[in-house]
Amino acid sequence: MATEATHEPTQAVAVIGGAVAGAQLARMLADAGLEVVVFEQNARPFGKIEDGLPRWHAGLRNKEFERIVERLSHPNIHLVPLTRIGRDVAFDDLSRVWGFTAVVLACGAWRDRSLPVAGIDAYVDKGLVYQNPFIIAFNHAEDPNYAGPTYPAVDDAIVVGGGLASIDVVKLLMLETTRQALAKRGHEIDVESLEKAGMDKACEGFGLTWEELGLKGSTLYYRREPEDMPLQEAPEDADAERVEKVRANRKKMLERTMAKYKFRFEALAAPEAPVVEGDHLVGLVFRRMGKDASGKLVKTDETFERRGNLVVSSIGSIPDPIKGVPMKGELFAFTDWELGRLPDHPTVFSVGNVVTGKGNIVASRRHATNVGEQLLASYLGLAEDGHTAEAELAEGVEKIAGHVDSISEAVRKLGALPEGRLAEIRQRARARQVEVGFESDVATWIKRAR
Repeated sequence: MATEATHEPTQAVAVIGGAVAGAQLARMLADAGLEVVVFEQNARPFGKIEDGLPRWHAGLRNKEFERIVERLSHPNIHLVPLTRIGRDVAFDDLSRVWGFTAVVLACGAWRDRSLPVAGIDAYVDKGLVYQNPFIIAFNHAEDPNYAGPTYPAVDDAIVVGGGLASIDVVKLLMLETTRQALAKRGHEIDVESLEKAGMDKACEGFGLTWEELGLKGSTLYYRREPEDMPLQEAPEDADAERVEKVRANRKKMLERTMAKYKFRFEALAAPEAPVVEGDHLVGLVFRRMGKDASGKLVKTDETFERRGNLVVSSIGSIPDPIKGVPMKGELFAFTDWELGRLPDHPTVFSVGNVVTGKGNIVASRRHATNVGEQLLASYLGLAEDGHTAEAELAEGVEKIAGHVDSISEAVRKLGALPEGRLAEIRQRARARQVEVGFESDVATWIKRAR
């Protein structure tokens, strides 16, 4: 139920991005009496929760969907969907033309970091696919209105990565190819049920072993050792013994996940060159990595070639450039990383993954509390009750990077709007809502925009 506003706002803030960080900030500002216009590039303001987490994470996804809708349902908040800043509305116009008190970037990290192999992007959709479009296509595979690219899951694929997201990618490949192989034998099972059961248990239910399906399985390649995978973070004050315990647990959890979902893992392997036939990528040359006497990761003289039916790059996400926002390398050119401040833009702030470049909800949770073994097991699909416990991860985004409370405080210290400006902002926001077909409250729009 929407909260009633208690007084006429004297400040108005544009929030670019309506998902986890954007919704949290918008609600804090609205509760403090400010007017907020949330510009969301998609129809639904769910960001990576909807399009970055595979759909078997239903509990976590649904919990966060509800939280976002609740936060945006406030009379001082105006959601403007299907509006990309820099394309539909110029970034500089938000302050120069619209006249907002402040602008906050909360648009996440949607662009895949390029695989560090010279010339590799010439093979996108020619044997190479990046994580974000791959997961989006999977999540929308059963949506009759989805018009984006599709990527069939194939056996014997190469996944380059090393975090939780890359485990989701290689699991997706294993689950889809196993489901397809079972279907060819007349055995029907959906991906969600297969993910919960695991390969051995599911196949046993059909009187088979997974090995009898004749699949080779896909392989995850990681440039470091399994103990280095960022599956679980040690507390900042952890002693050496605790750090080693966390490192050992990372390896143990990886091995359990491999056993349940049948994928392979190769450590200390850094991609170095493409393997091409015609105009199609058919594999990669890897450089074997090692460690020197100090434990530092170093290149060795060894290289090796691996071929596969698809290469999926899952090495992280970075912000999409916005015309008018200065960049430094692959991130925005922040001069203050605490508040996400930009040079020559004194009323612009930033929050969430657009600052950190991290798009993984479990990694983000380290900013609140450490991810325990039970919670990690739930995320990976290893818990006895499936993914039930992972809904608790929604609590972890309360203190995500970017320090929403600090940004809210800084914005509230800015001056009041001149007379008549608030009415103009409301009129512009409403005009854009009408243009994109938004004619209702947030909850009703969300249901209609499925």
